[in-house]
Amino acid sequence: MEKLGLRINKMRMETPLIAVSGVYGLDYERLLPGRMYLGAVVTKSVTLNPRLGNQLPRIVETRAGLLNAIGLENPGIKAFIGEELPKLRILEVPIIASVAGSDIDEYVECSALLSERDEIHAIELNVSCPNVERGGIEFGCDINVLGRLVGAVRSVVRDKALIVKLTPNVTDIAVLVQAAIEEGADAISLINTLRGMAIDLVTQKPKLANRIGGLSGIGIHPVAVYMVHQAYTACCRRARIPIIGIGGVTNHEEAIELILAGATCVGIGTALFRDPGVVEIIAKGIQKYLTDKRQQSVTSLIGVSAQSDLIDFIGVA
Repeated sequence: MEKLGLRINKMRMETPLIAVSGVYGLDYERLLPGRMYLGAVVTKSVTLNPRLGNQLPRIVETRAGLLNAIGLENPGIKAFIGEELPKLRILEVPIIASVAGSDIDEYVECSALLSERDEIHAIELNVSCPNVERGGIEFGCDINVLGRLVGAVRSVVRDKALIVKLTPNVTDIAVLVQAAIEEGADAISLINTLRGMAIDLVTQKPKLANRIGGLSGIGIHPVAVYMVHQAYTACCRRARIPIIGIGGVTNHEEAIELILAGATCVGIGTALFRDPGVVEIIAKGIQKYLTDKRQQSVTSLIGVSAQSDLIDFIGVA
């Protein structure tokens, strides 16, 4: 769309809107209605071996959004490459492969295999996964482990953009952003879900079989805006590293808010899950806002709330 095109590294995008990981599982055909308004699609996180995921129920609706504890259900890297990647061609938009794992070696092996595929334009590291070598702590909560992970994956991913998706469940996001950048991240994606819980008043037990889940949706939007702003002003503006802002976006106003805070692109998750047509509404809303403000490109809005100059490391498509 006019005024909405941009690029991250070598990945050219027609709009700044990205369908985030896991919106429709592996049913990518459901994204077809909004294809022309999407800049890219992130696949469901894939691991080295197949995973069945957590027991049911694993999705609960709350007033603030959705709680989910899917448990990284996926067919494993070999089946993903052989059976799922061919299906993604119908989308005709850049594909970002999301990688998860229980240890660094698993991330490296999956990333190396995916980096060889022409269908993949970038690789996203989902670091909100329990590290079995450290007693279950998330990779993204430990600055030293995160640094080693990003550095190890960077050594095998040489020709594609490397995106690190960070957890908000930390004290200081800027420290982790800086660690990821120093080890070779080309872009930062934030935020992932916030930890949450819901209890059934009849049974007096947790509604999720896993007890604890990740909260997405409107309730986390202000947290996302804050963390994007913090990452942008503390690290990303200076290092010229783009941010993919994610969290509770349901309309173009909330998408623009994340861009003004410092995001280059905006991820759509829960809203897209509920209404596949929302991406068109958001894209057209951003376009109208740019016209009303007499702006030539969406990149002119990046970080304006931080009183920054026009970012010159983002190329207008």
